[in-house]
Amino acid sequence: MTNNIAAGNARANAARGGRFPDRPAAPRLSVGFILAHRFTLCAFANFVDVLRLAADEGDRSRPILCDWAVLSDQMRPVASSCGMLVQPTERLGDPLKFDYIVVIGGLIDEISNLSPEYTRYLRQAAAAKIPLVGVCTGAFILQRAGLMDGYRCCISWFHHADFLEQFDGITPVSDQIFIVDRDRLTCSGGTSSAHLAAYLVEKHVGRAQARKSLHIMIIDDALRGEKPQPGIPLDFSTNDEVVRKALLLMQQNIDVPLSVAEMARRLGAARRQMERHFQNALGMTPTEAYRIMRLEHAEFLLRNTEQSVTEIAAAVGFCDSSHFVRAFKERRGMTPSVFRMG
Repeated sequence: MTNNIAAGNARANAARGGRFPDRPAAPRLSVGFILAHRFTLCAFANFVDVLRLAADEGDRSRPILCDWAVLSDQMRPVASSCGMLVQPTERLGDPLKFDYIVVIGGLIDEISNLSPEYTRYLRQAAAAKIPLVGVCTGAFILQRAGLMDGYRCCISWFHHADFLEQFDGITPVSDQIFIVDRDRLTCSGGTSSAHLAAYLVEKHVGRAQARKSLHIMIIDDALRGEKPQPGIPLDFSTNDEVVRKALLLMQQNIDVPLSVAEMARRLGAARRQMERHFQNALGMTPTEAYRIMRLEHAEFLLRNTEQSVTEIAAAVGFCDSSHFVRAFKERRGMTPSVFRMG
């Protein structure tokens, strides 16, 4: 009888863990992933690699302390935004199998193409009190499913304007890397997904395992959710939607600045109309605002990187370093080299 029970347990473990029948039946952290069509590969890879490295000792990648699965309605490979395919590992089933369900978003235009099966599954998970995680534009998917009402929501500054366009009356947080609001967790994507995963590992497995994962991934240490996103912060405070969208467009094109006419075209506004909005909202022209933003980003690079002045000049859209030095000195009263030494 005892042998039969042992054999049954071994089969159950093998069914859940694939080729690892000797692993414990109950890992401390279990995560189910839903990948949107054309999801962001780096956001998924960063998240799952933190789990993988925390789950075992050494470099054997056995899912012992943590486990994870890529969930699917039809088990077809899912294409990432870069074209790489990921094969799901199991069908949608009982969300109670997992401690968290993580939705990895990607291209904005693909969000509405998510199968209704996934939306039903997410609502089932929410009803069962399983915490839901939105990574990158995964927060858009949770919002569209009606699962973010009353919760704070973290969005990348890159997608801030897109969120405002899609969801009237809701202002996302775009100056933090992730937000934990009760049983909803959202993050801006990219490397911030590694920090959110490390937060979960520290909470459920241990701080040592979280630090180990990040160090192996050549990430200095875990960052708290309140850490500012590494984009360029918007220091221009305004509720003018035309100006806000234009400022975000400037952020996205800091190294190769757009002309005012091109920005107006992309925003569907006349150039003179956009200039009036800037004058009324900020008391300056779009060109002046763009210049300030580029020079502030140059200050960030001078303080936080070892790039040369010439490299920084190119990174913030100046055609040569002498032009950059003159503009910087005019704004700060000192050269970039002196500013860096201070």
